[in-house]
Amino acid sequence: MISYRRLKIHENPSAMSLNSSGATTMLTLPPFSFPLSARVPALVFSALTYLTIICCNLMVVVTIAINHNLHKPMYMLLINLPVCDMMGATAFFPQMISSMLYDPRVILYWACVTQTFFAHMYGAGSLLILTAMALDRYVAICQPLSYNTIMTNNNLIKIISAVWLTGFILLSISFLLLLRLKNCSSEINDMFCTYPSLMKLACGDTNVSNFYGLFTITFFQGVSLSAILFTYLQILITCVFKKQSEARSKALQTCGAHLIVFLFLEFNAFIALLSHRIASVPTFVRRVLGVSVMIFPPLLNPLIYGFNTKDIRRNILAFSKKKTSPF
Repeated sequence: MISYRRLKIHENPSAMSLNSSGATTMLTLPPFSFPLSARVPALVFSALTYLTIICCNLMVVVTIAINHNLHKPMYMLLINLPVCDMMGATAFFPQMISSMLYDPRVILYWACVTQTFFAHMYGAGSLLILTAMALDRYVAICQPLSYNTIMTNNNLIKIISAVWLTGFILLSISFLLLLRLKNCSSEINDMFCTYPSLMKLACGDTNVSNFYGLFTITFFQGVSLSAILFTYLQILITCVFKKQSEARSKALQTCGAHLIVFLFLEFNAFIALLSHRIASVPTFVRRVLGVSVMIFPPLLNPLIYGFNTKDIRRNILAFSKKKTSPF
């Protein structure tokens, strides 16, 4: 039962409203630190950044989809990465941009839950997709004679399905555990909705949700790190110790961009998640880390992995020349 005193505290424009079960239906997000005069430039910059992310990632998706010479296992796995990046950017930017128009910043509870789910689906999906791509590179470089036998269309469909279903099922369970809890607060600590910030709204026993949250973090981080360490160690052995110049050249061309993208995402996401587990981390640092995960990987991935990949770059340039040519 919620006391009159609690309701009295929240009787203001940014207050939460309560439904019959006591769960909040309106949440308050922290205000922006920049002055009102900078709000319009920030809104325009955010909108342009979002459009850039969508256009660049969509260009990679369309390039792979319409060119049959790119319908290979490596590119069929790669096409999932820009899809995942667009999902993450769409979960973050529209709400962030729209909230710049209002003061105070508020969001409906279920909109917050939806944003949180797709934001975390983006993170989990990206890690699993990069893990699957690492395994593909391992087979291509270390077992080239078996590559066509292992990476068949049926196996490729199974791998892609497993990536998306694993992330969806594990995250769905965590959100079911979250939604069973009642909320005793309405103030989101992060600049956008995240699972840790929603957990901090809950009252009552949250041990089960916390333990399962730690399990999912350990699973996603453990599986991806273990797979990357194993595959790149094997690739290193093949390229260096066996002194295969052709394999070494192939590894440098196909694995360099993959490793950069993975390490950037892994470091950024892990530090952001870890900051929520350490109470001494300043709130400002935690917010910056959380926002950076949603902005920089989707913005840089198509540049690092898409346009830096020889076959994709060649097809994009050929398509651009065809469109600009008057004949």
